[in-house]
Amino acid sequence: MTIAFDNSYARLPERFHAPTMPSQVPEPRLVRLNLALAAELGLDADWLASPEGIEVLAGNAVAEGSMPIATAYAGHQFGQFTPQLGDGRAILLGEVIDRSGTRRDIQLKGAGRTRFSRGGDGRAALGPVMREYIVSEAMAALGIPTTRSLAFVLTGGVVMREEALPGAVLARVAASHIRVGTFQFFAARQDVEALRLLADHVISRHYPQAARAANSCLALLEAVIAAQADLVARWLLVGFIHGVMNTDNVSIAGETIDYGPCAFLDAYDPSTVFSSIDRGGRYAYDNQPSIALWNLTRLAETLLPLLARDTDQAIAIAQTALGAFAPRYQAAYDAGIARKLGLPGDSEADTILGAEFLGLLGTHLADFTLSFRHLSRLHAGLAGEETLRAALGNDPALDGWLVRWRERSAGTPPGAILAVNPAYIPRNHRIEAAIEAAQAQDDFGPFETLIAVLAHPFEERAEFSRYEAPPETHERVIATFCGT
Repeated sequence: MTIAFDNSYARLPERFHAPTMPSQVPEPRLVRLNLALAAELGLDADWLASPEGIEVLAGNAVAEGSMPIATAYAGHQFGQFTPQLGDGRAILLGEVIDRSGTRRDIQLKGAGRTRFSRGGDGRAALGPVMREYIVSEAMAALGIPTTRSLAFVLTGGVVMREEALPGAVLARVAASHIRVGTFQFFAARQDVEALRLLADHVISRHYPQAARAANSCLALLEAVIAAQADLVARWLLVGFIHGVMNTDNVSIAGETIDYGPCAFLDAYDPSTVFSSIDRGGRYAYDNQPSIALWNLTRLAETLLPLLARDTDQAIAIAQTALGAFAPRYQAAYDAGIARKLGLPGDSEADTILGAEFLGLLGTHLADFTLSFRHLSRLHAGLAGEETLRAALGNDPALDGWLVRWRERSAGTPPGAILAVNPAYIPRNHRIEAAIEAAQAQDDFGPFETLIAVLAHPFEERAEFSRYEAPPETHERVIATFCGT
């Protein structure tokens, strides 16, 4: 079969990427193919699941029309700048135009060494591949912009981390894999020509409206700032913690990308950190908005030569653009909390109600997702107050809060809050249990069940009721790992 590749990024100059063939794996075995996503991309699922298609998904063969490359980028990692990173274990097979007319990348993660591997083996272990598949598809079902998972394949080989682990390859789909770090790569080399080419490519691909602006690069910066503000607000509204918000993990397209030590809140504590490498709490749950602004400031720095000829003028232009982040983020977050509580969101009283409810959650370390779901059921007339009160320690402060909340939410249709507060999220202990079953017993049943549960996060199903519950004490996951 021929995949209708149209590889615009591979047509950029050589310094943007390195031609890279995937490495062979011994015994590829398809574990899961995302049939709905394949259809969305206009790909033949039967062919992808065939021996020939599996060879392509594993990296053992290259489909006709593919131009495999590893892309170049730099990045700040925990605040420290590295001028060259690049795809060290990922190979971009090419781009396709999906059924809606949108250009999408298809990339293999764990497909072997590249020019940018920096001593790494270029491979991926089964656990991190499963985690990314589960969480990225859950985020998509929650309506949050994200990269997607098309398939994953066991390689039949092992990778060495702290121990020997089964190897796997993930086929990832993205609007693009262009990052803040991509701009930093060329800025670090003072390659203004490449910055202009990259900016023009991003404008054409992601933000065509910017091309009509008087200052197209300013319009690009403003568009990326807006996209990131909205994205991070959505993260906090579902309790998501990215875990490693380095500039090389920030998508210019406004998608969530690079699911390493990511996790979802159970107990509501805004200072929560799961990532084992985030010892200082740089990327804690409530620090994500400020880090997003920090990362966007690094992007603005790279664009200074394109914003104005005079450096001082360019800095002033960039500072004005960056000043729009905080109000944009806050408006998106406040509107989201109002929706989660069923409030009109047009009054300071609604903002206060939201802050007070979160304060109650924090005081009692109540489960973030389940508490909002309890409130949703109460509003819809599906449950009484007892469950919510118990979750909040029977706090007397809830009495007055409920009176004011009922008054403000009275005009919201029954069931409306249920539609925005998920019953199911990819809870850390469920992910770890699925990974453990796969690694220890070659049992992908828990993984498949979890995928089925998370595909419809707002629809309660009796047979999946246990997936709503937070972990028992012995099930709690306190640290997550990158897997590289």
